[in-house]
Amino acid sequence: MRADRLVSALLLMQRRGRVTAAELAKELDVSVATARRDLEAMSAAGIPVYPQPGRGGGWSLVGGARTDLSGLSANEAQALFLLVGPAAAASGDAKAALNKLLRALPQTFRADAEAAADATMVDPTPWGDRDRDRPELVERLQAAVVRRRKVRLTYTNGARERTERVVDPWGLVDKDDIWYLVAGTERGQRTFRVDRISAAEQTGETAERPDDFTLATAWQQVVGDVEKKRSRTWATVLVETRYVNVLCDRFGRHCHPEGEAADGRARVRLAAPTPLDLARNLAGWGALIEVLEPASVQIELARIGAELTGRYAGVRAHENDRHPSLDAGWRSSSGTREEPRVMPPRQAPEQALGTP
Repeated sequence: MRADRLVSALLLMQRRGRVTAAELAKELDVSVATARRDLEAMSAAGIPVYPQPGRGGGWSLVGGARTDLSGLSANEAQALFLLVGPAAAASGDAKAALNKLLRALPQTFRADAEAAADATMVDPTPWGDRDRDRPELVERLQAAVVRRRKVRLTYTNGARERTERVVDPWGLVDKDDIWYLVAGTERGQRTFRVDRISAAEQTGETAERPDDFTLATAWQQVVGDVEKKRSRTWATVLVETRYVNVLCDRFGRHCHPEGEAADGRARVRLAAPTPLDLARNLAGWGALIEVLEPASVQIELARIGAELTGRYAGVRAHENDRHPSLDAGWRSSSGTREEPRVMPPRQAPEQALGTP
């Protein structure tokens, strides 16, 4: 539930004492189904609102109509501000909504709630990376989602095919600092990378969305499909037990330890989209990792090794230039021993998303 809708819903219930889903939908300019989901989400999150069925029923704050939001406990108010606080730092609208909610709280809760809002910040920029600005198109697409308006997109897919289409925008997802638009099309649900959208404008037509649609469920389906594509090639490898955690950190859900081999090394299953992807990720480990199968990965590793040998066969390092072996571990400038590190890729797989 968006922070501004949460604040508006709470203040409306405070003012009227009781509201129906239809009244809330009209006030917030959303569908009745969305308003009902918002109310249910508030209740499930622990905010003290409850439904009263029957004629003249609706949703109310615990205790009936109030002049403040004292239905929120101190812990609930703190939890709410811990959640919304980081977003307020990046959005003027979210900050204004947070200030309104703060003023609506009982005086005894305000100090702790305000402290909670400033207790956490989110820095999405990875170490060594440049700061990234949120794409300008995101706000335009968010407005279309909220107002339920169709959007005409100019889009270039992973194969560099440029198309124009009209879609029903259903929601936006920020994953690893890459934005995706989940939308309805003539061919059903599709996912578009926002950085491949060169133009987007509302058409004025009302967008359609299935009554049972939830963005969280839709995105989990997308993630599942992507991860299947990222694990089309599996390999079985042997590695010293102490490096299993490093491998799992690198390969994430595509790393499955399978116990100990006869020689004491760990047996691990690893996956990537292609044999070449696996070979590229394992080549830097040298002889620390032994690939048992498949042969396609072994062949790619042999080819990479031959290429490197051909390129650098004439290079002779001086004794002082030699890098400590991975087997001995690395030592930092302070002299402490460190495990080998293999850095993950920055970008999402090209073939996985945004190619409807």
